[in-house]
Amino acid sequence: MFRSAYRFAILSYVVLAFCSGNRASAQTDERAEFIRANYTKDEVRIRMRDGVELFTAIYSPNDLDPNSKYPVMLFRTPYSVGPYGLNNYPSRLGPCVEFERNKYIFVMQDVRGRYMSQGEFVNMRPHIRNKTRNDQIDESSDTYDTIDWVIKNVSRHNGRVGQWGISYPGFYTSAGAIESHPALAAVSPQAPIADWFFDDFHRNGAFVLPMAFNFLSSFGKARPQPTTEGNPSFDFPTRDGYQFFLDLGPMKQVDQKYFKNEISFWNDLEAHPNYDAFWQARNILPHLKNIQASVLTVGGWYDTEDLYGPLATYAAIEKQNPGIRNTLVMGPWYHGQWAGDDGKRLGQADFGFATSAWYQKQVLVPFFESHLRGAPGSATSAAAIPEATVFDTGSDSWQQFPTWPPANMVSTPFYLAADGKLATNKEAIVEGADSFPSDPRKPVPYTMEITNNWARDYVTEDQRFASWRPDVLVYRGDVIADPVTVAGPIPVDLWVTSTQTDADWIVKIIDEFPGTPGTTRRRGETVDNSQSGRQELVRAGVLRGRFREGFENPLPMTPGQPTRIRLELNDIFHTFQRGHRIMIHVQSTWFPFIDRNPQKFVPNIFDADEGDFQSAIHSVLRSPGRPSTVYLPILP
Repeated sequence: MFRSAYRFAILSYVVLAFCSGNRASAQTDERAEFIRANYTKDEVRIRMRDGVELFTAIYSPNDLDPNSKYPVMLFRTPYSVGPYGLNNYPSRLGPCVEFERNKYIFVMQDVRGRYMSQGEFVNMRPHIRNKTRNDQIDESSDTYDTIDWVIKNVSRHNGRVGQWGISYPGFYTSAGAIESHPALAAVSPQAPIADWFFDDFHRNGAFVLPMAFNFLSSFGKARPQPTTEGNPSFDFPTRDGYQFFLDLGPMKQVDQKYFKNEISFWNDLEAHPNYDAFWQARNILPHLKNIQASVLTVGGWYDTEDLYGPLATYAAIEKQNPGIRNTLVMGPWYHGQWAGDDGKRLGQADFGFATSAWYQKQVLVPFFESHLRGAPGSATSAAAIPEATVFDTGSDSWQQFPTWPPANMVSTPFYLAADGKLATNKEAIVEGADSFPSDPRKPVPYTMEITNNWARDYVTEDQRFASWRPDVLVYRGDVIADPVTVAGPIPVDLWVTSTQTDADWIVKIIDEFPGTPGTTRRRGETVDNSQSGRQELVRAGVLRGRFREGFENPLPMTPGQPTRIRLELNDIFHTFQRGHRIMIHVQSTWFPFIDRNPQKFVPNIFDADEGDFQSAIHSVLRSPGRPSTVYLPILP
């Protein structure tokens, strides 16, 4: 059996070092030795307002000067603050090694109902407004009570607290900022979950199969009592995830074959396929108000697990908290890469320098140092950090803007035209349609990697394997004469028909490299043969057709009837270099990233039977009256 090494987000507060070899191991050992030599560990149980006690590990600097004062760094997680025991120390404490060397008081807490903390765990616990009773608790109140206890009971702090976390801990960081404790001065939600329907389990209504299956098969198991042990990951019978999930059959068979009614949240997924009250309560975005702390939201352009979260979190805080210091960093990273390796490479993309180290030195450390250790009211270094620090994945450079998206970007239509052309002139559109087959029994793979884990590097993968398939439409723009920089979200407006009553609509934005050796987007270096003609994925998105009029009430499509499909792809910041082409793919399967749509409308796809899976012919219409269009936000 092949044990899955997959982890949804980061399954402990320790961000694993993804670089390999003796050098990485030596650095980890050195960091662990420094922590043990310079910090004293305490383990306490902090009582919340309803009487529940949360297990908390506290690491304080070993400073002989009793008058030394240190800021507090709080980290709350459902993934364990182990190792447990006063003599057991971790290999890291802060967001990067500089925090440990700069000396903070680190407070690490198992959230309610996880590992060694008491209480009931609730996934993405809904926020409660206007609490009137002590038994009304949420993650905001638990954070407030924790900080209050620390301020009153931990010695030698300077009265200022910062909080940070990646992925699920990023959600706890966002929640902690709401109506927060007066001592909370700075927070950094990183790749935070924002709205769990859209972040992770669904992409515009389309179910993200491997993320849900792999994560919940371990994390979703019940914890009857406090424990230091986590659940084992799922044992796959094969490394071929594509074949495994294909053989799995309809989604109703997951519980029958494997989960056996032991994964309660999987049952919730089956019971709530639409964006109903269950999911709406797990949307923290409308509650991100009354934030007094300064905020640094961090995300990765190549974060396939949670790209929506940081962009939506930053935007919600910006809109609902006028006047606070709210900043955004988006780098060329996969999920948590900015805390795990140097950020120089991702898959086949080489960014030329250590992007993670640059961000840590230029943004992360100054942000917390200024707000938590600077003179009261000054925060000089943090004030120098621009509103948006974003990485251009096409020119391999950091850029800074006073707002995000940039105020001067121009939404420019690119029309899907005849003969696979991508046109910028609407008058060039010739009436017609492009049709393609879609067979849920032979879905288009989202990656060529053979893995039963999450194929992390597919986000920069060469898409020629998809271009060659008959069930993928390909549209190519002209050779670019001058660089084109795209910055912001990408609205898509398709006119389509289908021979069936449901369909998924997947749109991919691709950077096609020159087909012969020449100059590349990598700082003018000579293109090597491996890059010749490369079709690098830049951004992709999907809309499940049943949700074209909204996510609460699914509607079938009418076979043969022209139907409008509108979706928005997550933001990008990418320069298409001279000699390259902009390419668009349109397809209807993307497996197993997205589960198979039966294509026969079934009110709840989790109830679909094998006989509901039907082949179809889908068509993308193109005419002056019904132009299928991708709007690229271009910087002049």
